[in-house]
Amino acid sequence: MNGETEVELVLERDASPSVMDRREMLGVLGKWFGGALVGATFFGAGEALAAVGGETSGTQTKHRYGMVIDTRRCVGCSACVVACKQENKTPPGVNYNVVLHEVIGVSGTADVQDRPTFVSKPCFHCDHPSCTSVCPVGATFKRAQDGIVVVDYDRCIGCRYCMTACPYQARYFDYGDDYPAVEQETPYAAVRSPEYVQYRDRAKGGSPIGNVRKCSFCLHLQDEGGAYSKAEGRWPACAKTCTGHAIHFGDLLDPDAEVSSLLRERTAVRLKEEIGNEPTVYYLV
Repeated sequence: MNGETEVELVLERDASPSVMDRREMLGVLGKWFGGALVGATFFGAGEALAAVGGETSGTQTKHRYGMVIDTRRCVGCSACVVACKQENKTPPGVNYNVVLHEVIGVSGTADVQDRPTFVSKPCFHCDHPSCTSVCPVGATFKRAQDGIVVVDYDRCIGCRYCMTACPYQARYFDYGDDYPAVEQETPYAAVRSPEYVQYRDRAKGGSPIGNVRKCSFCLHLQDEGGAYSKAEGRWPACAKTCTGHAIHFGDLLDPDAEVSSLLRERTAVRLKEEIGNEPTVYYLV
């Protein structure tokens, strides 16, 4: 679904509309993420941390990175979208992070104007991703050490099965389009994307053109031990740039991490629970 589309939604309320209640927020999320197919599980008082899946691979799990996005703090500025594109140097039509917009109308309430609701949406880096199971060449997979779902550009054949399988519409195909700054061979064109610490030259006929692409939680900012550092600025661009402090990123296995504290203290929801993907992106409502 196009994140820039605004859809009018009328909600009847008797109480003050200053803060959306859980049912309203779930209705908005449901409209964005698939209508009747959207189910959600509410987590509170630490239940979300218990939902973080274990690792079945032989590789030892060091981290389980995820995001906690506060739906009450996102102001729709799209700074996260711009920061993501700048950090990963993604071309037109490839957006690792988008901001969904909804106009909420309140009926039957005097002196209340329609108000917008915004939500940032990255890849959900599921514990059981649908995308990896349909890839015929094993080009997309979940890293055992940190749970981040990645794409091997050298193996991807561009069949786009994973795009169809992704229930969160978080994958994009690189058709080879470029922004004018690249086409005009400006200094910007000489800057290589740091994705996967590969710094590839963008050239016709070469990867990632012709590949499926997605958010990688800016894993190129990890240190040799697989850790990020907020103090050093090695942090996913969207979370680092969020002006409303709505996007929180961290290790869900670390009880002292900010994401863990938020999931203990606030009510959170994960989307499409009935599918069984177990996403590691939670929304605070």
